[in-house]
Amino acid sequence: MKKNTKHRPRGLEILYEDRDLLIINKEIGWLTTSPDRHEMRTAECVLNDYLRKGAARSRLRAFVVHRLDRETSGLLIFAKSEEVMLYFHEHWKEVEKEYLAIVHGTLAEKTKTISSHLAQNKALFVYSTPRQGEGKFSETQYSVVRENKEFSALKINLLTGRKNQIRVHLAELGHPVVGDRKYGLKEKKFERMALLSRSISFKHPHNGQPMFFEVPRPRFFDQLMESS
Repeated sequence: MKKNTKHRPRGLEILYEDRDLLIINKEIGWLTTSPDRHEMRTAECVLNDYLRKGAARSRLRAFVVHRLDRETSGLLIFAKSEEVMLYFHEHWKEVEKEYLAIVHGTLAEKTKTISSHLAQNKALFVYSTPRQGEGKFSETQYSVVRENKEFSALKINLLTGRKNQIRVHLAELGHPVVGDRKYGLKEKKFERMALLSRSISFKHPHNGQPMFFEVPRPRFFDQLMESS
């Protein structure tokens, strides 16, 4: 594991780095990647600069393995080569991803797997559709870990990785993620969206060693659960 701090990127925390991987903790407000070359506030762009260390002609780059929404914080894997990126894509079902979400209300079913086909309209709004050929099959598994009069804290296992999947499934269940103004309530009183990529585990693509990473729960999440 390297610990060169001279060229550390600002705004992103690198939790682990070796010859194959970068594991980062992404803050809210950052895109994972963007087709717009003028969008500089992306984890991919910042990590590319970090790897090249100011050498514009360097061919080093960070390859996107998976994505988080701009409003979602937490763990992201980047590969340092196309070969490693393809390895993860081929073995993605073996990667265990756990999220933490705070949602509005109390859920009647404390444990459930939500399944639907998700599609996206021209306005980039994702929704469940009964027409199988129109969307991609998606599964979100949750369990309630804590609740109060207003909110519930959920542990979520992401069984598939579709765009906005957790947010859409929970909103359609009638319990949108706190602070989600796209699929949930439009009120602006919350400082951020309460969705965190909490932990991730996988076998290292080079040597098969079990890898596990976890980030702490933001104070905002605790404040919500202690509010009533």
